[in-house]
Amino acid sequence: MSSLIRRAWRSIPATFAVGSLAVMLMSCQSSDAPKTPQTQPAPQAIHWEKYSDEVFARAKKENRFVLIDLEAVWCHWCHVQDEITYADPNVIRLIDARYIAVKVDQDSRPDLSTRYEDYGWPATIVLNAKGGEIVKRQGYIPPIPMASLLQAIIDDPTPGPSVVTEKAIAFGNASSLAPALRKELEAKLDDGYDPKQGGWGSIHKFVDWDSIEYSMMRARAGDKQAERRARQTLDEGMKLIDPVWGGVYQYSTDGDWVHPHFEKLMQFQSEVMRIYSLGAVQFHDSRYRDAAGAIRRYVGDFLTSKDGVFYVSQDADLKPGEHSAAYFALDDAARRKLGVPRVDTHRYARENGWAIHGLLAWYAITQRPSDLDDARHAAEWIIANRSLDGGGFRHGEHDPAGPYLGDTLAMGRAFLDLYETTADAAWLKRAVSAADFIQSHFRAAPGDSTAEAGFIAAVPDPADPLAPKPHIDQNVTAARFFNLLGHYDGRPADHKAAEEAMRYVADPQVAGSRFLFVAGILLADGEVSSEPLHVTIVGKKDDPAARALFTEALKFSDGYFRLEWWDPNGPPLANSDVEFPKLSTAAAFVCSGNACSSPVNKVGDLATKLQH
Repeated sequence: MSSLIRRAWRSIPATFAVGSLAVMLMSCQSSDAPKTPQTQPAPQAIHWEKYSDEVFARAKKENRFVLIDLEAVWCHWCHVQDEITYADPNVIRLIDARYIAVKVDQDSRPDLSTRYEDYGWPATIVLNAKGGEIVKRQGYIPPIPMASLLQAIIDDPTPGPSVVTEKAIAFGNASSLAPALRKELEAKLDDGYDPKQGGWGSIHKFVDWDSIEYSMMRARAGDKQAERRARQTLDEGMKLIDPVWGGVYQYSTDGDWVHPHFEKLMQFQSEVMRIYSLGAVQFHDSRYRDAAGAIRRYVGDFLTSKDGVFYVSQDADLKPGEHSAAYFALDDAARRKLGVPRVDTHRYARENGWAIHGLLAWYAITQRPSDLDDARHAAEWIIANRSLDGGGFRHGEHDPAGPYLGDTLAMGRAFLDLYETTADAAWLKRAVSAADFIQSHFRAAPGDSTAEAGFIAAVPDPADPLAPKPHIDQNVTAARFFNLLGHYDGRPADHKAAEEAMRYVADPQVAGSRFLFVAGILLADGEVSSEPLHVTIVGKKDDPAARALFTEALKFSDGYFRLEWWDPNGPPLANSDVEFPKLSTAAAFVCSGNACSSPVNKVGDLATKLQH
């Protein structure tokens, strides 16, 4: 499951279950504001600082608390909090008296984003001068409750009920889910499906790519119920695709698919494009291809720079804090007459890795050279402009912290995708370098495999009191990446890293903490404990017959799949675990378990075999 969707859900205040913004504001106006010191005139606005180690030194010197406003620049309720709550005189006065106010764009700081994603967006975090947590609040807070909260902390700075001491986890040696835990997670997934509306969960609807992919996997094994779930969700999810500009909205409220929040995030564009591309092949449905194409068109038109690098997101609001349903109901000309919602034009390595991942799934079914060229170009730009020594990547042009796991992980996966798509061994070499960087920099307990498990979100800064932690979604991705890479390169170190990530993910306390969106854990567990379907094309790289076979196999390659092309006149494959004969004509071999098929020479025969 995407962390972003869980964060976004928590940005919707519970008050909205019973009323609109107007109702909320009316109720706020009827309350009494807390009394605040009047010795000096209140400042006109909050002075926001950037998050840094110096903030805590100043807080200690001046006897202040640190208030962090973790926002998303695309988030409607973050804008509302800025426009209303942080413009309130009482809130401003209290912050000026005893707080250092820190505003952080969560997309710019993956270390803080992954740490506090369950409390936003916006997330309101209050710390003491030592970095100890006092309050963690999720979603929009109206002015009077915010002022009351700030005064209460001044009166009693002990940690509130939102701060719960985390229990230490004694990780075992298991790198897979225990049978009982797997059964529990499968039951959560089954019970959480909404048979009436489609999708998982009954309040918010979004295209949950992990749950759909897991259902599609079960459908390929003959599970008709899983197929119905995947197709129903794909069908309903198309309602979240902008009919004018393309692109997918993040999610819908009200338990249906027709009340969207209009932000468009790169991770959603990438993963939803990928899952519709995969669905188009598996279900032979041109509507899914069209849906993926609409997302691809949007990414090219709005989230791509003039020099071919991918951006981060587009705002939900045309005017900050004003809901934009009426705007998004307009046609293209009418929208543009009013303006275009803000696009976050940062060029992060992570978002470009995500974009490449989705774009190559789309290319697999279209074979449009321009799509592959765009993926290659973005990868080359990130290599030229975001590389770190040793195979890793920084986030942006100038990172205030880091490096962060998410950037190198996303780019490592993108490189592996490019190798699978092009059979160019240079991309596999890049993926291996990224894997080495992750293993060297992000282990939870370097040199002590028994103390911790998994990979942490950022390289620790000894001066920062908020130490990075392992993140479940990142470790799911790491387990899948390392495992598949290990099958391509044959390195035991990569399989070991996959198991290390799974030791974290498969721990009952970690995996059991997920209420509903558990499909990613199930996918990772199934892959690490099994062999991928392995298709190898044997033939010269300049042979049109070999190219045709490779192109056909590529359509089925998204997911747990190992696709390679061996030219008998070229170098051996990185992992020569299967010995293939030199043939006079190009052929494909499909290997599963310990057996390989006889040579397949015709494209149609290969398609039939891969569909079954």
